[in-house]
Amino acid sequence: MSTPPVHLYDLLAARTVSGSRVQARITEDWLQGRTTFGGLIAVLGVQAMRDIAGPAWPADVSLRALQTNFVGPVGVGQVDVDVTLLREGKNVRQVQATVSQGGQLAAVLLGVFGAPRETSLPPLIPQRPAPLREADDLPALPFVPGLTPNFTQHIDFRWSDGALPFTGGQQWNSSIHMRLHGDELPAELAHLDELLTVLLADAAPTPVLGRLQKMGPASSVSWALEVRPLPAGSTTTGWWRVDKEALAAADGYVNERALLWAPDGSLAAYGYQVVAVYA
Repeated sequence: MSTPPVHLYDLLAARTVSGSRVQARITEDWLQGRTTFGGLIAVLGVQAMRDIAGPAWPADVSLRALQTNFVGPVGVGQVDVDVTLLREGKNVRQVQATVSQGGQLAAVLLGVFGAPRETSLPPLIPQRPAPLREADDLPALPFVPGLTPNFTQHIDFRWSDGALPFTGGQQWNSSIHMRLHGDELPAELAHLDELLTVLLADAAPTPVLGRLQKMGPASSVSWALEVRPLPAGSTTTGWWRVDKEALAAADGYVNERALLWAPDGSLAAYGYQVVAVYA
């Protein structure tokens, strides 16, 4: 009998903090092939940065950028996240987190946290384009054990544009509505908007999988995320949307960019990835 899935909130609540290390336990339902879903690894890194370096920060310090290199696989079991505060300036803090399992390095993350600054520069606020199709009008991507990645059972995906993976489409782009299932995260979780931005920015597959006609794995090699903190009072419930575009592809590697939109239409993040495709 398979074990029930562990909700994200419960996984985070079970973490332990000791000195400059945070420990968490990965369960099978958060895997993506033979490794853990990269968005979850990044969430654990950001949460550890706040656990270790963040308690002394003012409340208005937000994640502004996150660079992640996925070095090796992370399987089921305990993971260790070691945090180093690299520099703390008047407005900007730079923090490093290394993720390891069984003594083997698995990921290296660099987080940039910044407080708001006074500026004479007028705001430039991107507007979310109208979707090709609304989420509620689209069928949900079913979770099929052994076929779709394990972690996808935690997220509701609706394809608005682009081909589903391994259907032999012609597009190099996709637009996908996403939301965590309602019981995954309570609203009172600290920095919920930040954690959801990191998690969902990495949730949708690379659009190039839609061009393939046979199944094969893909894996993020490096990931750069530029975060736009959501306006005060923004809701994190409802449909998020990620628009992805492959910019170049050759030799089994894809360069792509993504825009993640929050439920209220605010731009939450720009993402840039190098993805290895094994097909």
